[in-house]
Amino acid sequence: MQTKKLGNSDLDITSIGVGAWAIGGGGWAFGWGPQDDNESVDGIRAAIDAGMNWIDTAAVYGLGHSEEVVARALDGISKKPYVFTKCERTWDADRQIIKCLKGESVKRECEDSLRRLKLDVIDLYQMHWPEPDEDIEEGWTAMAELQREGKVRWIGVSNFNVAQMKRAQAIAPITSLQPPYSMLVRGIEDEILPYVGANNIGVISYSPMRNGLLMGTITRERIAAFPDDDFRRNLPDFKEPKLTQNLALAEELRAIGAPHGRTPGEVAIAWVLRRPEVTAAIVGVRGPKQVPGVIGAMDFRLTDGEIARIETGLAG
Repeated sequence: MQTKKLGNSDLDITSIGVGAWAIGGGGWAFGWGPQDDNESVDGIRAAIDAGMNWIDTAAVYGLGHSEEVVARALDGISKKPYVFTKCERTWDADRQIIKCLKGESVKRECEDSLRRLKLDVIDLYQMHWPEPDEDIEEGWTAMAELQREGKVRWIGVSNFNVAQMKRAQAIAPITSLQPPYSMLVRGIEDEILPYVGANNIGVISYSPMRNGLLMGTITRERIAAFPDDDFRRNLPDFKEPKLTQNLALAEELRAIGAPHGRTPGEVAIAWVLRRPEVTAAIVGVRGPKQVPGVIGAMDFRLTDGEIARIETGLAG
C-alpha cells in the first residue's frame, strides 16, 4: 500500500482516507440526514481493514457526534489509524453554529475533541475556516501552543487562501491545507496548489466526488428523496440546470473506469490525485457497502489520454 508524507510532518498517509462528515447525522445546519451509528462504525472499520490509514473529522460534524462515533469505531482496534480533526466551528445551546478563533476557545475545543475521541493526542489539528478573518493570528498562535504542549502532533488549515496562509506561516509552519477540490470545484488550481507545492504544505482535498454527486449512484429520484435535513438539497450542483450536466459527467466517468474495473467515484478521486501537490483525498464513508466503490482509487491513476478526455467533457 503506497503512502505519501504529509507536508512537513512525519505522517505517511494513504492516498485516500475516511471522511467522517456525513456520519455526524442530521439535525444540524450541514447534516446529510439521519445516519445509523452502527453502519458508521462498520463503515469506518471496513475502510481501515481495506487499507486506509487515517480518518478526518471535525468537532462541528453532528455537533460533536461524529467524533464520538469515530471513538466508538476505533475502540478495540489494535492498529489505530491517524486521527485528524478541526476547531473554529462551535455551537450554542440552541445548536446554532458559531465562528470563533479566540485562543481560549481553540484550546477548549481541543480538550473537548480529545475527550470525545478518547485520545491523548490528536495527530493533525486543523483550523476549519479562517473566520473571523481578523482572529486568524490569535487562533493559529493557540494551535502552535497546543502543538508545543503535546496535545496535537501537527497543525494545519482548511479553506484558506494564499494570503491567509502567509499570515499563519509568519507565526508557525503549516503542515497541511484542506481545500475543496473536484472536477466541479477547481478554484485552487491557479494560485493555491502552486503555492503549497512550493512551500512543502501537504494537501488533503475534501469532496473529491462533490458530495457524492460523481460517485455514480446519485439519480434524480434519489435527490428528490433526500431528507429535509440533508444540506445537499440546496446545492446548485444538485439542481437544474447543472444537474443534467453533472449526471452526464458521472456516466462519462463510468465509461472511463469500466475497462479498468473502476467505479465513477474512483475515477473522480483519481482525477483529484493526478495533481502532484495533492497528498491525499478525503472519501466519505457512511457504511461498509460504500467502501468497495472507492477503495480502488487508492492505487488507480488515470492516463494522460483519460485526463484529456475528462477535460474535453468538462469543457463541453
